[in-house]
Amino acid sequence: MRGLIYTLAAACWLAACLPADGATGRVLKVLPHFLDQQGRHTVSPSLYDRDAYQKFLRDNPDKRSGMSFDIQWKTKEAAFSPLVLRVELRGIAEGALPRTLVLEQPAEGGRRWRGAWTRMTLAETDYQRIGEITAWRVSLWEGERLLAEQTSFLW
Repeated sequence: MRGLIYTLAAACWLAACLPADGATGRVLKVLPHFLDQQGRHTVSPSLYDRDAYQKFLRDNPDKRSGMSFDIQWKTKEAAFSPLVLRVELRGIAEGALPRTLVLEQPAEGGRRWRGAWTRMTLAETDYQRIGEITAWRVSLWEGERLLAEQTSFLW
């Protein structure tokens, strides 16, 4: 009987020592938008107007001042480390290698059932330096662990 109690105690102790999983997450949607000289991505709340204005900005690069990424994401479970959203961008190739840029921002509030929206903006100086963006990747990190990612077609 005593051996059974010791075996159960040892099993419980070993189970308590196993590493616990952290949060799980998803990047649900990524909406990249060009910004005009006033920092707007649309001129009215209408989705049709937004799409038409984005086409206008895509056709007229001299009217652009930057880019923003609206990211919908969510997590389940508690995170043991701070959550970070990361946007990695690749620009027009110069020589053999493309120009790259990484934007990071702490991720807060994604435990709702619909998730959370976070906007990350590429400033005008960085936008001018990287040139025309050819590919992007949005990822959600818990410390050094990748939880989720979404990439553009050319990534």
